[in-house]
Amino acid sequence: MANGPHSPLPALMVALTIAACDRTPAHQPVRGFPVDAIAALAQRESVLTSTPDTARLRAYMLAMTEEPHHAGSPGAKAVAEYALARFREWGLDAQIEEFEALLPMPVLRRVELVSPTRFVARMNEPAIPEDKDSGDEGMLPTSTPYAADGDVTGDLVFANYGLPEDYALLDERKIDLRGKVVIVKYSRGVRSAKIKQAAERGAVAVLIYSDPKEDGFARGDVYPKGPWRPADGVQRGTALDYAAMYPGDPLTPGWGAKAGARKLPRSEARSLPKIPVAPLSYGDAEPLLAALDGPASPNDWKGALNVSYKIGPGPARVRVTTKSDWKVRPLYNVVGRIPGAIDPDQWVVFANHHDGWVHGADDPVSGAVALMETARSFSELLKTGWRPRRTLIFALWDGEEWGLLGSTEWAEEHAEELRQKAVAYLNTDSYSAGRLNAGGSHTLTTFVRQVARDVVDPITGRSAADVAIANELTMAKTAADSGTITTRGFRVSPLGSGTDFEAFLEHLGVPSVDYGFDGAPTQGAYHSIYDSYDHFTRFVDPGFVYGRAQAAAVGTFAMRLAEAPLLPFSFTDAADAFRGFADDVSRLAGERLGPEQLDMSPVLQAIERLDSSGAAYDRAYEQAIGLGSASLSRNADALRAINVDLYRSEQDLLSPAGLPGREWFKHTMYATGVYTGFAPDPMPGVRQMIQAGRRADAQAEAVRVAEAIDRMASRAGRLGTQLGQLVAR
Repeated sequence: MANGPHSPLPALMVALTIAACDRTPAHQPVRGFPVDAIAALAQRESVLTSTPDTARLRAYMLAMTEEPHHAGSPGAKAVAEYALARFREWGLDAQIEEFEALLPMPVLRRVELVSPTRFVARMNEPAIPEDKDSGDEGMLPTSTPYAADGDVTGDLVFANYGLPEDYALLDERKIDLRGKVVIVKYSRGVRSAKIKQAAERGAVAVLIYSDPKEDGFARGDVYPKGPWRPADGVQRGTALDYAAMYPGDPLTPGWGAKAGARKLPRSEARSLPKIPVAPLSYGDAEPLLAALDGPASPNDWKGALNVSYKIGPGPARVRVTTKSDWKVRPLYNVVGRIPGAIDPDQWVVFANHHDGWVHGADDPVSGAVALMETARSFSELLKTGWRPRRTLIFALWDGEEWGLLGSTEWAEEHAEELRQKAVAYLNTDSYSAGRLNAGGSHTLTTFVRQVARDVVDPITGRSAADVAIANELTMAKTAADSGTITTRGFRVSPLGSGTDFEAFLEHLGVPSVDYGFDGAPTQGAYHSIYDSYDHFTRFVDPGFVYGRAQAAAVGTFAMRLAEAPLLPFSFTDAADAFRGFADDVSRLAGERLGPEQLDMSPVLQAIERLDSSGAAYDRAYEQAIGLGSASLSRNADALRAINVDLYRSEQDLLSPAGLPGREWFKHTMYATGVYTGFAPDPMPGVRQMIQAGRRADAQAEAVRVAEAIDRMASRAGRLGTQLGQLVAR
């Protein structure tokens, strides 16, 4: 039918063929597409890459950052309604899906040096004339939400970044943290791990500050003259232990927090911290650190303040008082759909979050507006008569900053649908000028690399992949490192935590990718009142040119997954990644447990079986793709079943029992460590047991990993056979 789904393209798209083919040349393969379909794919993608408009990106950001919009505030609802109106304006089937969660707002926060001198922390960020939003009403006070209520006093101890090795050094020096107030730096590690390790050692409170060595005048001019954090700038952030225990509403772990849903009592919520916590500016931290005595810090602990960076304890004695209202408040997730014309029950989900700690221009509105402009670009493509093969879902989550609340509750509420229907979950967060980075499920490595190859860096005009590789090469320390980078190509990293992919990948086993441009100095405004429209448009992406590139990348990812006749999964890619994970685990076991204390042969043998069955699948894949579009169309029913089997392969890597002591996390390959913060800890169950010195449990976890890989290997073998039978018809 003319202008129907997958029909010949109208003149608008044909006119863009030359530019599109410059991006995706006919001789370049695109995983999942036969050669005779690549030109049409490039024509469609050209609409998605030429439509995003910098003026529109700027207008969306100006509207969405005009007022503070932390989760649970009127501003969050207003931003959600603004995005909903745009989605509906562009023809998406869109709605706000409401959840609720424990969202405690601060009632009292006070940090006071009580001896040897007295100082009361200001804990306030002043407005500046150069930033139109910095004096707005309704801003969330400087705080660490979910910190326990308390009024405690103790001698102060400096613990560097609060990393495991920092606390280990204090242990070695016999510095007892019982009854102490611990002060640590931001910039490395994650709040929850800093807090948890202090509490486990008996500390009564934790203070966290941004040292100017990493985030202030030592890096360059501070805001408003430059992008870096001023002396009174404070980094807000959640104290919820969502990276290690479970994300989402702390009172509803594992089920959707709809109104009326059962809730745990707060005393049973394992992700809540046990002690008071407060964030400080470096202006407020300096008098506290100056009052410390005791042993000198190691040189690599010292920051840029005019203090000696002694460890303590004391004679500085600090009183910390925190209190919150502990109320349940609503969350507003915005979800828009473009129904699939051929396989509507196969979902490709693309998401960002919309809540910020204050105005949130960089984090998260930059990524949100790019996603919105991608949705508008698809609406332009729909006007040509085109319809996607699969259903596209565009979502903007609420409550991400507090602990991935909106995304987790949506994923838990729709868990069974997602297990059956979710082809992939693609996540973005903030972006900036810089280079493209990506991490995710390694069955999608080739797919991700090809998108990076075909996305254009807006400044150099080169492939985004080439720019990223060139940047890595500048940091290579040896010729061998350079050779590894060149041979490997665009890096697809394993995922840990820190943003909204967590529930989809690590709980449900939905294939996931997290990606975006970054590299500009955004840290100085991060989670402060100065993460504003003015800061973003001066220092992060002044012309929104990388916003346009971000939208183009989102559109390219979306188009290829929505349209691929044969989904672009690769089991040999997964085997390559898993082999590297296993090598790293073996090295860690040798260091921690001693040589040959952990037998990784079951894992290595399973990886070889996956590699072998994956290679057989690849041969069948090449034959099937080589038959061309007409043949694939004739075998649509068989391909539909194969595609479902392909995207469910990620679920093979789940362990029903979950990780040791962290049952919500089911994935045997991807998660953080207990104390590593957001950083990935591949094969997390094995690594966790090695780090705990539990050899027998580490061996048991290795067996679980081998069993998971074998499940994927069996699936790859079955799919190779099915594709071979399709080719032989």
